[in-house]
Amino acid sequence: MKMAIKRTNKNNTPNAAALKQIIKKCSSFGKKNDVPKGHFAVYVGENRSRYVIPITYLGHPEFQNLLQRAEEEFGFHHDMGITLPCDEQDFCSLISMMR
Repeated sequence: MKMAIKRTNKNNTPNAAALKQIIKKCSSFGKKNDVPKGHFAVYVGENRSRYVIPITYLGHPEFQNLLQRAEEEFGFHHDMGITLPCDEQDFCSLISMMR
């Protein structure tokens, strides 16, 4: 199943149905049960460091751009979670900005 963030208006905001589909897919990744409700795991950087982040980040424009790049580079058809195509330090800067 290929997942994409669909754009619905001139502001390029994602379709609510597309975000729900991503959340559903993210919540089923992996066999680990240590992801709290309302969060999902992503893998970042050369070493594929695992981060558990709130689903509210999905609404942030910079995070949406990162997800779009992830889909283009890696696709969303794997079982380990979403791998984000960015340096770990850049990712940490991004999430600290979103808090």
